[in-house]
Amino acid sequence: MNIIGLDALVFGVDDLAACRQYLIDYGLRDAGNGRFEALDGTAVIIRAKDDPALPPGLGTASLLRETVYGVADEATLQAIATELSRDRTVTHEHGVVRAQDDMGFALAFQVSVRRPLALPAETVNAPGAPAQRPANTVGVDPSAPTLPRTLSHVVYFVPDTAQAEAFYVKRLGFVCTDRFTGVGPFLRPAGTLEHHTFFMIQTPPFMKGCEHFTFHLGGPTELMLAGARFVEKGYQSFWGPGRHKFGSNWFWYFNSPLGCHIEYDADMDLHDDSWTEREVPMSADASQLFLFQHRENWAPSGPPPGTGKPAVGADH
Repeated sequence: MNIIGLDALVFGVDDLAACRQYLIDYGLRDAGNGRFEALDGTAVIIRAKDDPALPPGLGTASLLRETVYGVADEATLQAIATELSRDRTVTHEHGVVRAQDDMGFALAFQVSVRRPLALPAETVNAPGAPAQRPANTVGVDPSAPTLPRTLSHVVYFVPDTAQAEAFYVKRLGFVCTDRFTGVGPFLRPAGTLEHHTFFMIQTPPFMKGCEHFTFHLGGPTELMLAGARFVEKGYQSFWGPGRHKFGSNWFWYFNSPLGCHIEYDADMDLHDDSWTEREVPMSADASQLFLFQHRENWAPSGPPPGTGKPAVGADH
């Protein structure tokens, strides 16, 4: 199954205006009709939660209504329809195959809408290595754009990770890259080398739904700049900034009005079929290499105004 990755996530939300503003402030482009796009055309789609065109909800508090995967070609689309129709209801209309996975999540598959990107990556100069940034080219631009490039991954809460994983691996050709013992697997479809486009976390049934999703940015500096700007707009940081161990990706998570967390992400590992899956128990040390906490800018001469702390060298 030549599934490339996520094309879109569809949510049925309570407050369309708040979600629209959130996604624009996050950096996505309002493409109209509730669609908010990254630079390559992958997207978040929002609808009113009572929109009759939406797939049914999960029966929990989750607002995620459909996960849309992009595939390489029509042959893959037909292969998915044939495979899944062996034991569940499948529709194949207007170039989209729809079904449910074994946990009841609504899935859609289409020939991918992703547009090719030709953008520079963040560069690093290091002693002993050829310069990536030439002389007189600065590495920090406070006014630089921080635009999400592509939809990276989604994380589900599921009541049975073993059953859920078996569906994606055996029926859709996903590969497990790494796993947290007793928590869940990091999965990638056959059409990408990225460490994961999908992670599952074992939870009680009433929690079933979307825990978070994220878009890739151009590098860690861009991630830090995007997250800082998001905080300045009044959005609440949940976890980060930091860097994960599995996947090596930089992260910064925020609360959102979409009923889940939304992450900024950068610099994920790539793996091919020669990679050997790792497995470790879940812990704070296993989840992140390091973790920072955002605060207002300040200089050694003194902390941010209003903290009540004395300046360095002040009498006290």
